Amino acid sequence: MSLTAVIVITGLLTFAIRLSFIALEGRYQPPGWFVQLLPFVPIAALTALVAPELLLVGGRLSVGADNPRFWAGVVAVVVAAWRRSVLLTIGCGFAALWLMRLL
Repeated sequence: MSLTAVIVITGLLTFAIRLSFIALEGRYQPPGWFVQLLPFVPIAALTALVAPELLLVGGRLSVGADNPRFWAGVVAVVVAAWRRSVLLTIGCGFAALWLMRLL
């Protein structure tokens, strides 16, 4: 299959998935349990993207002193819980990573 065909097919599938939500607006009511779980989707997706970067070094689990990304992530989580500021969290996380790489 050519690259062009793959791009066209995935584009059509993406369009169809998004169109389905628009077309079904008001005609379909999802179950209550589903609606209650929707607020947790963003944090679950973000965790799935970030956790491997923080916990894996060379494909192996590493939470020791040899993994500065893990400790910078810990600093970022603490700052986020303490101040609830996205900009401060990112800044402190980057600063912690920079300092730990220097050491």
